[in-house]
Amino acid sequence: MKKGLSQTCYVFFSTLANPTRLAILELLREKPRNVSEIAKVLSQEQSMISHNLRALEKCKFVFSERKGKERFYYLNRETMEPIFKIFTYHAEKYCPTKGKCLAREGVQKRKKRDTSTRVYLARL
Repeated sequence: MKKGLSQTCYVFFSTLANPTRLAILELLREKPRNVSEIAKVLSQEQSMISHNLRALEKCKFVFSERKGKERFYYLNRETMEPIFKIFTYHAEKYCPTKGKCLAREGVQKRKKRDTSTRVYLARL
């Protein structure tokens, strides 16, 4: 892989690797929303949502449009919908648990198991 493409992929995937940003993208699949609406639905501070929207807008995953005093954010459907379809296809075809292993409970169990293993190995 070319160095330039590596950097692009790194920024692309690290931007998407944030759970709040992914939640925002999923929410914007439904309809355009302003920061207040997003914050309310996700039960997060407006400043946190604004921070994450800046990163999504920088990578052009979302666009914004000012309407009066409010700024509405909407999904870049041209590129994001195919990405969601690829992830869904991959999870359905190749993930034996259909993504359940990646759910919060699965991650917590994996962290607990990994911690137990480290403690056990440290005793040896």
